[in-house]
Amino acid sequence: MRTALVTLGATVLAAAAIVGPVSAAPATSPQKDIAQVAASSPQFTTLVSLLKKAGLVGALKQGSFTVFAPTNAAFAKLPKSTLAAVGKDPALLQKVLTYHVVKGKAPAAKVVTLNGKTVKTLEGQGVKVSIRGGKVYLNGSSQVTKTDVMASNGVIHVINRVLVPKS
Repeated sequence: MRTALVTLGATVLAAAAIVGPVSAAPATSPQKDIAQVAASSPQFTTLVSLLKKAGLVGALKQGSFTVFAPTNAAFAKLPKSTLAAVGKDPALLQKVLTYHVVKGKAPAAKVVTLNGKTVKTLEGQGVKVSIRGGKVYLNGSSQVTKTDVMASNGVIHVINRVLVPKS
């Protein structure tokens, strides 16, 4: 079963009108963890497949995280040779995937307050958050297209491009 990393949802809490439509938070807590939420979405089949290959599914079940999840379409924008090379190198694959994860839960209402700031990823490097034209971008080119896909242990924000850490 392949699950693709697809851009994270565009549902935004009150202060996040900057990123997209506003929706109320659910009255009850989500029952699925981040890995289960991603696996249940057809837009994340590539992402889920790579998380399994990297042995990171279990890690996303323990702890609280914010995941900037690229969609299948985002992965399709990568040259096939690049995706193949990353898929064959377990250390590089883990590096790329953990570059999409931030420790702690950061809903859209918090993300929009980070304009011009850098947030540290689990990979170790930072991702720069910027807001242009009412939209949130990471590292200048990856746009958050959907926000606040809630999970029991964090939140997923969908992005339209794969984030690539510096080597």
